Amino acid sequence: MLKYFKTILNYTGLVCMFFILMNIQVTSAKSLHPENAPEQDKVFRAGASMSNITPPLGGGLVGNFGTPPPATHVHDELHARCLALDDGSTKLLFIIVDNIGMNRDLMDEAKGIITEETGVPSSNILISAIHTHSSVSAQGVGDKRRSWSAGGEFDDYQKFMIRRIGDAARIAINNLEPARIGWGAGSVPEHVFVRRWIMKPGTPAVNPFGEQDKAVMNPGIGNPGLLKPASKPDTDVSFISVQSTDGRPIALLANYGLHYVGGVPKGHISADYFAIFADRIQELLKADRQDPPFIGIMSNGTSGDVNNINFGGTPEKNPPYAKMRKVAEDCAREVYRVHNNIEYHDWVPLNATAENLTLNVRKPDKQLIKRSEEVLKRPDTVKPVHRLEGAYAEKILSMLNWPDQVDIVVQTFRIGDLGVAAIPFETFAETGLEIKATSPYKSTFVIELANGCYGYLPTPEQHELGGYETWLSTNKVEKEASRKIVATILSQFASMK
Repeated sequence: MLKYFKTILNYTGLVCMFFILMNIQVTSAKSLHPENAPEQDKVFRAGASMSNITPPLGGGLVGNFGTPPPATHVHDELHARCLALDDGSTKLLFIIVDNIGMNRDLMDEAKGIITEETGVPSSNILISAIHTHSSVSAQGVGDKRRSWSAGGEFDDYQKFMIRRIGDAARIAINNLEPARIGWGAGSVPEHVFVRRWIMKPGTPAVNPFGEQDKAVMNPGIGNPGLLKPASKPDTDVSFISVQSTDGRPIALLANYGLHYVGGVPKGHISADYFAIFADRIQELLKADRQDPPFIGIMSNGTSGDVNNINFGGTPEKNPPYAKMRKVAEDCAREVYRVHNNIEYHDWVPLNATAENLTLNVRKPDKQLIKRSEEVLKRPDTVKPVHRLEGAYAEKILSMLNWPDQVDIVVQTFRIGDLGVAAIPFETFAETGLEIKATSPYKSTFVIELANGCYGYLPTPEQHELGGYETWLSTNKVEKEASRKIVATILSQFASMK
């Protein structure tokens, strides 16, 4: 009988030990996968920061043809602004930089520093430019900037930017605190217009290569040759909002598909309407003088063919900075209106994916090479077919040293049921609209000039119309590139569902 009871006790002990071990395994699994954890165990955190990246006066302000004029005045300081999100197992970093554009090598260097100092993998780090035309070059100067794929040593300003981008990420992570997150989208159609117009048959529209285009960029208000815009803009202003668990605003990251506004006096450094929006949304949310500071951020959406000029309307006359203040005010007020009614979540799953996509680089044919050589040999007395004929002849010949292929980063993020895509081009609005329409997520937006800067990205249909954005060397990659990028993004989105 005693032996029988000992057997029962041993069996009972084994059963108890089995359930204890099972409980440990389940608890461990829940800690590794917070989406499986009990509601009370899930902690979502957010933090934000900005670091000053204003260059010294004297550097050339890039964004237009010709010799960049030197910076003589700082109207508003330039920054790198960072939003950090953490669901307990995954951290995401969104870093928006007040610059016209940055090459991949600079961004990769900054990401390497961030990964080393914070542990966040590069696939989870987005770095993008706002595309202000009132900043000095972050792509180097002279031949290095014009080569678009050049490596080599970073100059002093590039080194400074790399370090300050890294600082922004590190400080944002230092500022992580328990938070809630929500997102939404409004509409601000009054400031976005497709700048490419299809011209009436017979309207002269010669390009620098001596060919006739069907579409013209910035054709002029009141031009009698105007037929219709070549596409349509994306009027959405989307945003992500994070606040502390007691409702204090932490940061707001917005996205609007407007190239830039301008209206800046010669020699002025400015972050354009992007910075004014950041300041105004802070004011509307009553988030001034907080500790840590509230960070407002505006990123550039798909705006490669969009500006704020209605060529089918009447001319406007605005004093310096007035139009960008108007754009920023209208965007901020629309975001604030929608913001008051969004749903905040105590926890959402985060995910990110990034991969290299190989694209073919466009190259000039023998006929265009010969023509370009002849153009550059002509005497100055010969009238060019286009005012930029000589400039593009130089560009065409420089393309002979370009690689045959280039690897670009295509990156996507999941934030609950929000999808965010990142494209390293000045992307046409119709590409962004296609991604939004076909995304598997309830809400989606696209950030351009992220993780690189490879020129314009027209669709194949827009290539057929011609125009500045399609010209060889302004557009650098194969004509099917937009379709390949969209397919990659949609595949990435599906893999994270």
